[in-house]
Amino acid sequence: MLILRRLMLVVSLSFATIAIDMTTGQWNEPVQGQVAGPSNSQKLKVGVVGNPPFVIHGENDGEVTGISLDVWRAIAQSQKWNSEYLRQNSISEGIKAVAEGKLDILIGPISVTPERAAIEGITFTQPYFSSGVGILIPGEPLGLWERLAPFFGLAALSSAGVLTLLLFLVGNLIWLAEHRKNPEQFSPHYPEGVQNGMWFALVTLTTVGYGDRSPRTKLGQLVAGVWMVVALLSFSSITAGLASAFTTALSEANATPLFSSVNDIKNKDIAVVRDTTAVDWAQFYRADIKEANNLVGAVALLEKEQVQAVMFDRPALIYYTQQHPEAKLKVTEIRISLEPYGFVIEENSPLKKPLNVEILDLIYSRRITEFTERWLGPGVEENQDLPPDDSGEISG
Repeated sequence: MLILRRLMLVVSLSFATIAIDMTTGQWNEPVQGQVAGPSNSQKLKVGVVGNPPFVIHGENDGEVTGISLDVWRAIAQSQKWNSEYLRQNSISEGIKAVAEGKLDILIGPISVTPERAAIEGITFTQPYFSSGVGILIPGEPLGLWERLAPFFGLAALSSAGVLTLLLFLVGNLIWLAEHRKNPEQFSPHYPEGVQNGMWFALVTLTTVGYGDRSPRTKLGQLVAGVWMVVALLSFSSITAGLASAFTTALSEANATPLFSSVNDIKNKDIAVVRDTTAVDWAQFYRADIKEANNLVGAVALLEKEQVQAVMFDRPALIYYTQQHPEAKLKVTEIRISLEPYGFVIEENSPLKKPLNVEILDLIYSRRITEFTERWLGPGVEENQDLPPDDSGEISG
């Protein structure tokens, strides 16, 4: 009887302990099949890094929009998560903050690479976008004046000026030697006579030799002989400026693209943004690299003609050309790489499962396509990893 009473007391104390644990919230084992995650009242520290159109910072602190933000806000709204946005100076800095527990998640156009995936303490979510590195080059077609400009350059004008001066000088010498004893071919009147002399000098220079005018005096024949020798020796150099201008105009009018394949990157002067995968790809293809802190700085190097092209994420380059049509730049069809973009979280983060489920839902519902079109326009399809559309055809 005593043993039974003690047994009942132990059972009663056990149930009391369980009840206290449940009341104080210490009993938090998830139900089987339920995904553990942050509570609705918890504010997640969201690091933000990247360039337009994925991350666009406003004038006020914390005011940020873009494709990556559209994706995150759709997920946060579905999961009822609150967010505190913290701007990061670079991807490396943001990844380090996640690994150290200072951020719950890092969002932006973050390429999932083997090197980044190997970093201790972090992992990537399911990719939400897939594009790659592209090439930005000067690309506006030449206008009429731009095509004619070489003909009015210093080389062309100086060559034409020297040629005209020589013809005038030889024309005067021939006229002085011939106008008295050969008035039929070289008029005694100065304007007409010099014109006759310049015509003779031009015909002699071009070796056409019409024979309509020729010197008869010894002095005239001496001047003509010297002029023939000088013309043979110097004609090519005198006309080099004109030929250069012609060649430049014709070559620019029918220019072959400087970059037609990835092999053309070798030994070219390429601007890249520091701490991006474009640096690795430019090194891989043996380009001469100049690093900039951001895309604007890289484009500035291109506009100053310090580099021949800019290598960066294709969507960002397309967005830049759309926002700055006056820059007269274009993105080539060359795709240096195909890279998936994902978010960065802690290695054992409870956010991983709900994030992956939500991202897949956004992809298959084609909402990410809507986000992309909102920022890049309906005619630009840069996401290369989309599911079939309603017609059953593969997009992208």
